[in-house]
Amino acid sequence: MNEFIYNIAVWIDDTPYSAMLHESYYMYNWVESTHVLTLMVSLGMLFLIDLRMLGYAFPDVPASKIAERLNIPMLIGFTVMFITGILLFYAVPVRSAQSIWFRIKMVLLVACAINAYLFHKRMSESVSSWDCEERAPKRVRTGAVLSLVFWTIIVICGRFIAYDWFDCDYEQSALVEFVAGCIDGQTRF
Repeated sequence: MNEFIYNIAVWIDDTPYSAMLHESYYMYNWVESTHVLTLMVSLGMLFLIDLRMLGYAFPDVPASKIAERLNIPMLIGFTVMFITGILLFYAVPVRSAQSIWFRIKMVLLVACAINAYLFHKRMSESVSSWDCEERAPKRVRTGAVLSLVFWTIIVICGRFIAYDWFDCDYEQSALVEFVAGCIDGQTRF
């Protein structure tokens, strides 16, 4: 599997637009800045919704009202964040694909997507019975806590991608080499 991922990353890296984006004096920085700014906006709104479900933010405002008002701008932010994230990977595919932090981030993004689906399903099924209460039911609160924890770890891992503690160029343990996707003698940066 690691060799397959590596080969796809090399194929992407060999495209002219990947090199152009990575070597661009301004464009890469604009893409990265946009990614971080939309991350702040969308996660700020998501955290506000999660904190409302836990009873820590705006407990006197109906939960459905907060979710209704923040969902569209939050989804627009997530869409832009998703597109810019793909572009950041596209600019540096081999290093990203062989980053333990990137891989942890990708697994947690899948977990976040599943949690968000379940969270919205549970919330929409039961919101009429607790909408004006200070705290949501336990199942919804559990989803909110998972969301806060997962996204916090994702942001930390995203920041750590820039550091090379576990780069495949350095000698690592067999576990780290496997998780990071190191392929013997095939590191390209």
